[in-house]
Amino acid sequence: MDERVSFVDCADGEARQWDHRAGCEVRAVLDRVGDRWSLLALAYLAERTHRFNELWRKIDGVSRRVMTVTLRQLERDGLVRRTVHPTVPPRVDYELTPLGASLHRTVQVLSSWSDRHEAELAAARATYDASVGAA
Repeated sequence: MDERVSFVDCADGEARQWDHRAGCEVRAVLDRVGDRWSLLALAYLAERTHRFNELWRKIDGVSRRVMTVTLRQLERDGLVRRTVHPTVPPRVDYELTPLGASLHRTVQVLSSWSDRHEAELAAARATYDASVGAA
């Protein structure tokens, strides 16, 4: 039996398009990690637990509302845990779950690949842009 697993394998073992068909979560995960703010939130939460305002201040350019929505989506996906402490005023902490930590490690691999191949990517884009511009 072939032990290789396609990046787009779904629950039924059949490789499909990256979409929202039942049993195929690849598209949802790609949407989450491709989101403008989610990766930054995951990266900061990988360092340590943060309160909302700490995290919001660290991520330059995100509104409070968008930060709230981003954290809720990450929590819904099981990547972030929100803990409300019974104090006055209430204290809310956010931390990565084990699932979120494993996604962060996976994204770090992609980031490292991008760093290693930055010059090649730039050269390929320049070559392509020059050939399209010449046409």
